[in-house]
Amino acid sequence: MKLMHLSGAVAALALTVAGLAMGDSAGDDASPIYGVKMSEGYRQWPLIAPAQEAAPLDELRAVVGNNLAIKAYQDSALPFPDGTVLVKLAWKHVQSPEFEPASIPGAATTVQVMVKDSKQYAATGGWGFGRFINGKAVDQAQHETCFACHQARVKNHDFVFTRYAP
Repeated sequence: MKLMHLSGAVAALALTVAGLAMGDSAGDDASPIYGVKMSEGYRQWPLIAPAQEAAPLDELRAVVGNNLAIKAYQDSALPFPDGTVLVKLAWKHVQSPEFEPASIPGAATTVQVMVKDSKQYAATGGWGFGRFINGKAVDQAQHETCFACHQARVKNHDFVFTRYAP
């Protein structure tokens, strides 16, 4: 029980640090192609899972979700319901200066958003995608690769890579 409480505290701290590093505003910038925006208040959403990306990106990541996402994960419900929003925060992977075997978040890199709307995004498995750096959507070329990668690798999991961390 103490470990679960500690894990939640670590996740909350990580999201607070991310808020300071990347700015805490959802911004008005929409992604090209999909029109997805950063969701208001996403930094307070529950943690779905942490992740580590190997070279060449070498990032630490945390995926959070809105209440619909959390319920769907807890109920093992696929496909995800319309209104589900998943947000992935990413930071450069840095070795801890205090404890060499440990990793800590470095500079913020991206915030990536997936929004489920089976009618609006029917051509892309029901999902709209957004990638943001410093609160601004990245160029269209990067957004064009989102669905193709999800379709090729996780079509059988409603196009979602992230699994719920126990």
